[in-house]
Amino acid sequence: MSSKSLPATRLINVGQNGVGRYVCQLARITLRFCKHSPTSRGMRDFIENHLVDFARTHPNIVVYVKPMRHRGASIQADYLNGNSHKTRLSNMDMDEICKWIELARTRSGVEIVRKTAPFQTHYPSIQGVWHPFLFKDPTVNLKTFPDSEYGSYPVNEMTATERVLQLAERMKQLELEKGNEKDQKEEEIV
Repeated sequence: MSSKSLPATRLINVGQNGVGRYVCQLARITLRFCKHSPTSRGMRDFIENHLVDFARTHPNIVVYVKPMRHRGASIQADYLNGNSHKTRLSNMDMDEICKWIELARTRSGVEIVRKTAPFQTHYPSIQGVWHPFLFKDPTVNLKTFPDSEYGSYPVNEMTATERVLQLAERMKQLELEKGNEKDQKEEEIV
């Protein structure tokens, strides 16, 4: 199914999921399997080994077991919000079925939907979304780029290379002045 065929919406959190404690959203799970089909072997192993422990550890989840002739193994998870999800588990082993049942137990039951945007806010900005030309003169839209006016970067400060060259020139001038002073003193002495 392509992403365009899924309805788009905002993400919604399950509101007030237990004010003081967590409330499991899974209300009922139905296990369907065939007693003789080799594709239901993993489901039969799960029912024999793990189903009683699962029902004891999660007493708030109603578990139905429905043997159906000549059908592949599947689970149907019914949630508190009224949604139900069906998953085919044919040709899966017991460990994979445990993982799928745990996924059904921990899901919120909300349908999987495409997000409208990667971000959302309840208070959108009244000034609009920022873009690079927000506070620029509208005549920029009429220019053809590259433009010498907008394409050049104004340099107001000296670069490090220019500063080093300037210091080197000063040092040369100071050395020349010191050399000239020494020559003048020697001439005065003589």
